[in-house]
Amino acid sequence: MCPHCRAFITTKDRVCPYCNESVAPRQVERGDSSPILGGLIPHAGFNTVIILLINSGLYLATSLYSMNGGNGNFVNLDTNTLFAFGAKYGPAIAAGQWWRLVTAGFLHGGILHILMNMWVLFDLGAQVEEVYGSARMLVIYFLASVAGFYLSNAVNPVTPSVGASAALFGLLGAMIAFTLRHRSALADAMRAGYVRWLVLLLIMSLFGNIDMMAHIGGLIGGFGVGWLAATARYDRGASEGIWRIAAGLCILITAVSFLKWYLWFSTAPQ
Repeated sequence: MCPHCRAFITTKDRVCPYCNESVAPRQVERGDSSPILGGLIPHAGFNTVIILLINSGLYLATSLYSMNGGNGNFVNLDTNTLFAFGAKYGPAIAAGQWWRLVTAGFLHGGILHILMNMWVLFDLGAQVEEVYGSARMLVIYFLASVAGFYLSNAVNPVTPSVGASAALFGLLGAMIAFTLRHRSALADAMRAGYVRWLVLLLIMSLFGNIDMMAHIGGLIGGFGVGWLAATARYDRGASEGIWRIAAGLCILITAVSFLKWYLWFSTAPQ
């Protein structure tokens, strides 16, 4: 990508054909490094890895809690455990536990659930972090997750729900928004791939115990934030400072949500 206008260019370009700014070889190839397993595993950014570790750590904690209670196992967790750790549940949210709209996005109901979501996060999250930058990626991820569970709570309030898939649909929506804001032949080809991926995931959401409303809400939220974040010029000016402040607020709200969960969890009847 051109470091000035963020248009898609080739590594051979020394002058961007879209903004006519010179592009240094080091800037063009700044993402090039030795691929893992010949490129089979993509490079993930710092935020992507941190989110992946948080999700994995919470799954380990919930699975141990479930097994100690004799209600579940490492492969599949019971609903009571997920509720105890902050799953989305309408009556509890209506009673003031708004933090469940945040904590639910970091929980998973089974080993297959988290493995699928974390694989997509490792791949798609790295792409979004590369295109938008770390701060904007965090804002997209957070708001898409909250939007997904908000819509899920509005449509299906009595059905418990967990998972990072709302945020993942948001990341997918953000990439579609970016390719719409920055039109080129390469962007059109990339958008076609993302749209096919989206259609496939939506079809898969029709089967099994999957929260379709969370996926749709996440997609809408991610697309909206991505459209705003996909500005024509990417720099470290005032605009980027605002996105960093927004990312900090997202981290703060997440921390407060887990603190409120802990205070509730430590006093709630087990």
